[in-house]
Amino acid sequence: MDENEKAKIMAASTIITLDQRRAKKDGTYPVKLRISYKGKSRDFQTVYDLTLDDFQKLKASHPSKTLRETNHHLELLRTKAETICRQIRAFTFEKFEFELYAGDHCLKTKKKRTQSFTHLAKEFDLEPYKKRFPILTETHPDKDYISFTFSDYIQNLLKQERMGSALNYLDAYNCLKRFGGNVRFDEITVTYLVRFEKWMLNKGNSKTTVGIKLRSLRAIFNEAIFKKIIRKDDCYPFGRRLYMMPTSKKTKKALTLEEVEKIFGYETDNKRVERARDYWLFCYMANGMNPKDMLHLKFKNIESDFINFERAKTERSSRGNPILISAFISPEIKVILEKWGNPDKELDSYLFPIMRAGLNMLEQFDVLNHFRSFINEGIDIVAKDLKIEKKVSNVVSRHTFSTVLKRSGVNTEFIKDSLGHTNVMTTENYLDSFENETKKAYAGRLTDFTSGKTENSQ
Repeated sequence: MDENEKAKIMAASTIITLDQRRAKKDGTYPVKLRISYKGKSRDFQTVYDLTLDDFQKLKASHPSKTLRETNHHLELLRTKAETICRQIRAFTFEKFEFELYAGDHCLKTKKKRTQSFTHLAKEFDLEPYKKRFPILTETHPDKDYISFTFSDYIQNLLKQERMGSALNYLDAYNCLKRFGGNVRFDEITVTYLVRFEKWMLNKGNSKTTVGIKLRSLRAIFNEAIFKKIIRKDDCYPFGRRLYMMPTSKKTKKALTLEEVEKIFGYETDNKRVERARDYWLFCYMANGMNPKDMLHLKFKNIESDFINFERAKTERSSRGNPILISAFISPEIKVILEKWGNPDKELDSYLFPIMRAGLNMLEQFDVLNHFRSFINEGIDIVAKDLKIEKKVSNVVSRHTFSTVLKRSGVNTEFIKDSLGHTNVMTTENYLDSFENETKKAYAGRLTDFTSGKTENSQ
């Protein structure tokens, strides 16, 4: 059995099924969500009862409006279930059930279960987060106001220790609130969104920033639909022939190998700048590692001549089939580890003495933000001293790693595995384009035959 087959067995699967073991008096059967894991299954009863004929019509080309709406809610439920399965670190049906019943879903809940879930939910204390997330203390006029679903969604992100995502949703809510206040979902029309976009752009924000804020809002709309707070047909403003998200072409960020060489050879008496430069180079040489992953490296991640780790960014999405990245410990990386590494080399000690054991989620997030700023400020000084005109930052080290390999002839599949991407398309979108001089040289090859003719005619 290969690794892909093992992964499929280990991953929990979801399906909407019709329980035909016993018909009700009206001839219908209960519709259930079935979760299967390691050969075991558990059914969760929805609020829907259908005849066999109606259940089969759910996927028909032109079902009735009622069946179409039912199918929409069932698909939202199944998608939600799949997301929960991916996010649970060590899957158990109990953990899954707790997450599934944590909100107002289209499921028939048992009183006993509801009580136990309420007890478990109280174990997560929101008090330490209220200062950073004022929305948690806001009073919501009603469920159909955006603050209600934003607050609920942010709480769930905090429970999953997704601090960065929680802050992104808070920022989106604050922007919307500054623009039009805390409004009802049905007040957010296509016209409203167009006005919001213009308002953001007039304040100097990019189209990318506007898109980030409105994608968060769209997710909140979908959450409210899933929890039956609103109906999609009544007020959903996104999609084809409605409001389309603004897009802009991404600016390529990679440095050339010559520019990396200049950074590598840079000398300074400022130890802070030197340390920031070395951290940037470590991320670049260690497969374009993200600063967050670098912070959480421990000595147990080192095996022989490699640092093995999973990306924090994709840990949840690839839980069923984890992607292990192996970065070779080159002589240059060894020098950085010897210079700035943790003197405590116990297996469970952090590779760099920056992150500390025992910090809560807020404290860890603050350490990470300070670390990113430290690298960015230091490498910016280096770049300016070296007259490098491009903006150099943490993100640039990752783009540069992949692009330098591409330009040196390394195949995209290898780069994909080195970056920890799940598919080649993601890697290809990530890679920088070739320099103009390279394009000119390649274009010249298309008509190499003309140079011979020119020489012969002389």
